Amino acid sequence: MDVRQLLENTLPGLGYELVDCELTPGGGIRVFMDKQGGVTVEDCVTVSNHMTRLFMVENIDYSRLEVSSPGLDRPLKKEADFVRFAGQLAKLRTRLPVDGQKKFTGRLAGVENGVLSLEVEGRMVAIELTNIDKARLEPEF
Repeated sequence: MDVRQLLENTLPGLGYELVDCELTPGGGIRVFMDKQGGVTVEDCVTVSNHMTRLFMVENIDYSRLEVSSPGLDRPLKKEADFVRFAGQLAKLRTRLPVDGQKKFTGRLAGVENGVLSLEVEGRMVAIELTNIDKARLEPEF
């Protein structure tokens, strides 16, 4: 079974959202999860213990399992992420240039029909979600 699919099917039942997972070069699995109100160390321990048993049952071979929160600069992967964090500052990179540039920092202003509205220096920039290569929240202090 695909590890990502297994995580997407399992974590919501435990009360968590899968933000991302990575397979590391040495055969490890890195899981980034979130929940309303944030993730605690105890949450990471709970999920780590559960996933260790589940991977054993599913016969998934790995050398190391890392479970953590996505951090303050959380990656934005799904359309729902861009909607959920509307109003927050984000940095993103596009695959193809938009208005002559590929790197943007601006406020998430919403998504409609697969197009993100991003407020950049007082102007709105429309970016198709399929054109976004990488996006992260930009922490504000």
